[in-house]
Amino acid sequence: MSTEITGKNVGKTCRTHYRGTFNDGTQFDSSYDRGEPLEFVCGAGMMIKGFDKAVANMEVGEKVDIHLMPEEAYGQPDEDAIFTVEIAQLPGSEELEVGQQVYLQDPYGRPFPAKVVAKDEKSITLDANHEMAGKELNFAIELVEVL
Repeated sequence: MSTEITGKNVGKTCRTHYRGTFNDGTQFDSSYDRGEPLEFVCGAGMMIKGFDKAVANMEVGEKVDIHLMPEEAYGQPDEDAIFTVEIAQLPGSEELEVGQQVYLQDPYGRPFPAKVVAKDEKSITLDANHEMAGKELNFAIELVEVL
């Protein structure tokens, strides 16, 4: 299956308003609440795949509702992104609590978020999966402008 996104808006800067909800109706994000449309280059990988695909063929002023499976959103959780380290090898980790979000550095020095999922006297377990991994997402999207 090709992951190439096609459509008249691909490669163009699009401004959209959107509201994101989980299947139970709980809102997790909304550009309307911020009063500022989201601006991104369609098809450039700045957005999750399903959002990009939806906007690729929209007309300015059009509104669509989409339902995305995890594969078109943030993917399924990756077991390899959950790891345990000795507290002694992670300076400052003795202060961390389960449920806390921290930023670690990859081998290239780039920060990435991880969540503390378990901790005992000697070790701490972190989950670097995106917090939306494994979730189905719904978006109401309105294409405001194509630049």
